[in-house]
Amino acid sequence: MSKTIFSLLFVLAAAPAALAQQPAPAQQTIVLKPGQMQVQANPAANRPDRAPVYPGGAQALGLFFLEHIKYPEAARVKQLSGTVLVTATVNADGSVTNPVVAKSLSPECDAEALRVVPLLTGWQPAMRRGRPLPVLIQLPVPFGGAGEIKIEQTGRKPGE
Repeated sequence: MSKTIFSLLFVLAAAPAALAQQPAPAQQTIVLKPGQMQVQANPAANRPDRAPVYPGGAQALGLFFLEHIKYPEAARVKQLSGTVLVTATVNADGSVTNPVVAKSLSPECDAEALRVVPLLTGWQPAMRRGRPLPVLIQLPVPFGGAGEIKIEQTGRKPGE
């Protein structure tokens, strides 16, 4: 009997600790990719049916960065190479606002990425049920050859 009472007291003493709320896990950012989107029967109110698209796609985005990024001198001296991951909002009008560095490379490169990202205009906004919708995106901004575009030249002419 005493063994049963002891077990019951032990279970009751441990119950509040087991029932205590665990901290909520950090919410991960959802990365929307154009080829992996699909219309849902009962989607959340803020989930788009179509992801935002930069005019000309990824290649045009890479060219934009090559033309507009000024590689910081301090990063050049340190021979830094890599990407700064920036989160920003693509608004319903196709503009980009609220850039924030999600993954840093260096303070100089971070500042340059934050300068360049708002210059990305003309996006086709995300759509939900035929209406434009502002969404959060992640952009990798390349520095120091991390985003070099390699063009392979062949002896063939287009259309051959």
